[in-house]
Amino acid sequence: QLQLVDSGGGLVQPGGSLRLTCAASGFTLDQYAIGWFRQAPGKEREGILCIGDSGGRTVSRDSVKGRFTLSRDSAKNSVYLQMTSLKPEDTAVYYCAAAIWGSDCTPLLSDTSDYDYWGQGTQVTVSS
Repeated sequence: QLQLVDSGGGLVQPGGSLRLTCAASGFTLDQYAIGWFRQAPGKEREGILCIGDSGGRTVSRDSVKGRFTLSRDSAKNSVYLQMTSLKPEDTAVYYCAAAIWGSDCTPLLSDTSDYDYWGQGTQVTVSS
């Protein structure tokens, strides 16, 4: 079965950290560009970071630049979203998605139609 599973969400205090995991089964994640999106209540889904296929660079929105990073773990067929210095406005459901694309994922931050697979979403709540 071809699927993405995202996990690792939870409740964290402002200033805290979380690591989300995007794990693939049935296909090799290194061959795909990966995007992370989030959707807050009453708002549209927004792309926040993406990474090109194996060897590709990471692109970040200004809202998360310097606080959120992406990394790949080929052995576990996974991608991690490390989130630090979390703010209440980071509260949202977070989704990962995978696309056959290339090394420059910049267009994927704003276009959800090119993705082949989506995770089911994981809730992140930043609150004291």
